[in-house]
Amino acid sequence: MNANGSLRVIERFYSQAECEGIYKSFILDHDWPINTYTVGERCFVLPRLQTWHADSGIRYSYRYNLLETRPWTPLLTGIRQRVEAYLNISFNSVLANLYRDGNDYVGWHADDEPELGERPIIASLTFGTARNFAFRHKKLDRQGEVVLTDGALLIMHPEFQRDWQHSLSPDSGIGSGRINLTFRKVIAP
Repeated sequence: MNANGSLRVIERFYSQAECEGIYKSFILDHDWPINTYTVGERCFVLPRLQTWHADSGIRYSYRYNLLETRPWTPLLTGIRQRVEAYLNISFNSVLANLYRDGNDYVGWHADDEPELGERPIIASLTFGTARNFAFRHKKLDRQGEVVLTDGALLIMHPEFQRDWQHSLSPDSGIGSGRINLTFRKVIAP
């Protein structure tokens, strides 16, 4: 992995036993709606399940689609506190994604929306099946990937969002699910 030092992975941020319990809780107790998004006048179904949780008054949109803000759950609050304590950074929101199997994905993008400010730091946690996190430079012919395993914490520093795009490509060989939580600090309007 080489993205000019703008990515950092902490393997086993959560133990295997913790991961199993957290994943099970998300599958059994978390409401995962089918989400749609609009591009121009066309409506599409998001190729994964997703919820957005944030402090009161925090709103977030990407690709001009405003996400419905939900309150923090006790599980998300506990995870948030652990990540914040480890990184000594405060976050006010989390995007929770359920990739049901290898057919679910997220295309190339950078988390560089104006609501995230000029120098966003994003902490991304994986629970469940390992998936390849790919990245490519926005201007140079450089790319890479890292496998994000169960319990791994990925820290994307500000330079990563500025200089790189990332994706989670479809992989028909994967038959099991993955939960991904991306903690962010949204700048309130």
